[in-house]
Amino acid sequence: MTLLFIRIFFIILSTVIGFFTGISFISPEMKWGIIGGMTGFFASVVLITFESWMRKVSVRNLSAAVFGLIFGLFMSWVLTSAIKLVPMDPRAFSTIQIILTLIFCYLGMVIAIRGKDEFNLVIPYVKFTRQDQRDEIILLDTSVIIDGRIADICSTKFIEGRIVIPRFVLKELQQIADSPDALKRNRGRRGLDILNRIQKDTTMDVKIEEEDFPDIPDVDAKLVKLAQLLGAKVLTNDYNLNKIAQLQSVTVLNINELANALKPVVLPGELLEVRIVKEGKEFNQGVAYLEDGTMIVVDNTRNLIGQTVRAVATSVLQTSAGRMIFAKLESGDYHSGRKQR
Repeated sequence: MTLLFIRIFFIILSTVIGFFTGISFISPEMKWGIIGGMTGFFASVVLITFESWMRKVSVRNLSAAVFGLIFGLFMSWVLTSAIKLVPMDPRAFSTIQIILTLIFCYLGMVIAIRGKDEFNLVIPYVKFTRQDQRDEIILLDTSVIIDGRIADICSTKFIEGRIVIPRFVLKELQQIADSPDALKRNRGRRGLDILNRIQKDTTMDVKIEEEDFPDIPDVDAKLVKLAQLLGAKVLTNDYNLNKIAQLQSVTVLNINELANALKPVVLPGELLEVRIVKEGKEFNQGVAYLEDGTMIVVDNTRNLIGQTVRAVATSVLQTSAGRMIFAKLESGDYHSGRKQR
């Protein structure tokens, strides 16, 4: 709304200035004032249109181009200053000076834009604060947004720093939401709802990053590249992205690992009260789950499906899918199970 007000004010101001310019510098007749006002109006509209188009231009690319332009001007000035020492016709010198300036400015801009990934000219999201303080940048990938738990984590204020959502992740999320497959479409819409919830959280600093890498087709590779450039961490629950990022020395925050770390510790010999919900893979085993989703495999409970039993933990196994607990029936429940059979 503020931006719209500024644009309208700029158009009105340009029209008024054009009107008075036409009257003051061309002719006091009213028609020249009207012509000047229309000229100012159309010129301001063209400038606003150009400014709107410039929103698609990456700030990092623009800063690289400006740096290359300044470097090119400096090099052409140094070279023409040396050539100026050679006696020659002033017109020939002016021609050489213009040619060298154009060449060095062009080369400087092109080389700077091509090498923008090797040196970060503008470091976004870095504030001028004390050196012992650091503003963390956390990139969200598509899977962790669809998962939904990130919104609850943000609301607990355990995450500090700035949440950055790349534009190419939003694009992938929108493509999933528009998918003809009903399951994918629901997942995509859920992700958009979660994202809207995160953006409405006033306690979080959320930023949409416009930077894209057209030469990189894969979204995961783009995310890793952006994390390297910004010095950011990647928040995900994607196993493959986790491995790719670690191979390229990018810090990964895996939400599944966080969930596993927060599960209550069960020690061998601890008594558990669980409900058997299905058969196990091995003979006469039953499977139950704790409230946090931890799987418990209980021996001699295949005939007790649907019943709540008391079991004693015998061992705990940590797997890539999470924690698994093996248990056996408490002696009293074991005898009751035999009687029911």
